[in-house]
Amino acid sequence: MDGPATGGNVAINISVFAVFVLITLYVVYRASTRNTTAADYYAAGSSFTGPQNGIALSGDFLSAASFLGISGGIAVHGYDGFLYSVGWVVAWLMGLMLIAERLRNTGRFTLGDVLSFRMRQRPVRAAAANATLVISLFYMVAQMAGAGALMALLLNVQGRVGQGIVIAVVGVVMVLYVLVGGMKGTTWVQIIKAVLLLLCVSFMTIFLLGKFGFSLSAIMETGSRNTPLGESVLDPGALYGGSELSKLDFVSLALSLVLGVTSLPHVLMRFYTVPNAREARRSVVWATMLMATFYLCTLVIGFGALALVGSETIAAAPGGENSAAPLLAFEVGGAVLLGIVAAVAFATILAVVAGLTLTASASFAHDVYANVIKRGTADPRSEVRVARLTAIAVGLLSIVGGIAASGQNVAFLVALALALAASANLPTIIFSLFWKRFNTSGTLWSIYGGLSSCLVLIIFSPAMSGAPSSIFPEVDFHWFPLGNPGIVSIPLSFVCGWLGTLFSRTKADPVKQAEMEVRSMTGIGSGLT
Repeated sequence: MDGPATGGNVAINISVFAVFVLITLYVVYRASTRNTTAADYYAAGSSFTGPQNGIALSGDFLSAASFLGISGGIAVHGYDGFLYSVGWVVAWLMGLMLIAERLRNTGRFTLGDVLSFRMRQRPVRAAAANATLVISLFYMVAQMAGAGALMALLLNVQGRVGQGIVIAVVGVVMVLYVLVGGMKGTTWVQIIKAVLLLLCVSFMTIFLLGKFGFSLSAIMETGSRNTPLGESVLDPGALYGGSELSKLDFVSLALSLVLGVTSLPHVLMRFYTVPNAREARRSVVWATMLMATFYLCTLVIGFGALALVGSETIAAAPGGENSAAPLLAFEVGGAVLLGIVAAVAFATILAVVAGLTLTASASFAHDVYANVIKRGTADPRSEVRVARLTAIAVGLLSIVGGIAASGQNVAFLVALALALAASANLPTIIFSLFWKRFNTSGTLWSIYGGLSSCLVLIIFSPAMSGAPSSIFPEVDFHWFPLGNPGIVSIPLSFVCGWLGTLFSRTKADPVKQAEMEVRSMTGIGSGLT
């Protein structure tokens, strides 16, 4: 097969992408004309319905990891690559049953609103903001790496310098989305992106099934003949079954996938864009249905890429595993379909990164600037101005990180961000909402204990050094044997929160605790009923 990025193909790909960017920038600009308050900028004035927010939620989460990383993971590793999809769909049940309604009733703009509700405001808000910034940056690095991989394939960019330029362009565009549109503009971009992405994968899935007589078994059987793994590609263990340690690594990964999704700050912030708890629940139901449909399609696309392109061709492509879906698009539809798929993939990256940037900047401006530095007396306009400046700084940091991580499987990088989210946020949210005795010390111990332990284990794991697939493969300073630290850092965060509460001399405020309990369950006192 000729390379997909030759001759006129480059012009088609860039043209389709440019049209999408111009249209969405216009939508963002139109939406921004109503951004008159901090509530408009951070939470779109809570003006979206449950179905609208559910589509945006799926758009916020269906990232480059889902479209590029999982398709590539299935094409190269088969069954084990699909495990990411299973974990991410199951994870939304926790959000529906435990978090969405209570979080919507308790907070206003950020996770810090909830965690600090019955605690000492300044230290808890600072801790929540620190965790949000670190998690968002990790997640953004994964998306930026996906952008570099995609354009490496489309433009046949082989070196890191070329990919770095591409990543910088993506960073500039997504900062524009946030600066101009705020949450309302970003939400509409995510809705447009989610619809395009679902249509794209649905059409590719129908075409592939039709090509193989609407038989998934035929696709899998053909794919198994086009990989060095043979029929074992259809069985568990191709990636995580080589040893007892790799099986333990899979358990750790599964914990991070299932517990991390509804702990992600940019996902949690979406619950504030709807007017009440009922719409928050509807959001999760819609998001779950759409994502289940999407991930079933990636199963067909992944094995379809294996059948029609081959795992060795995919692994040798400029973008590595992340190139499976674009290569498949070129194989079945030529340059035009590749251009469309590329535009949709790029739209996916832009929308997700814009949501992450908005969340990180809102957390710093609202929690740190307005409530820690200004002690709740900040002018709303100055708060929004700080949020926009923070967005620029976060964009620059994510560009640098994306360049460093280019070439990595995007789904794997996102799994590390999920481990951080589950370690820092999930125990603290659960304790805050359901444990009456939980206090400020327990909150700080839980956030910082989970965040710091997870960061340390990631830095000294094979994900960072000591393996051919590491971010820094030429050096080896790892001592933690697992690629994902969730199995250690998540339980440790629960233990830290429990011990911090028990060893603290401060008592939880029973009045604030009772108020939070009533508010979280009924919405009374929140202005949302």
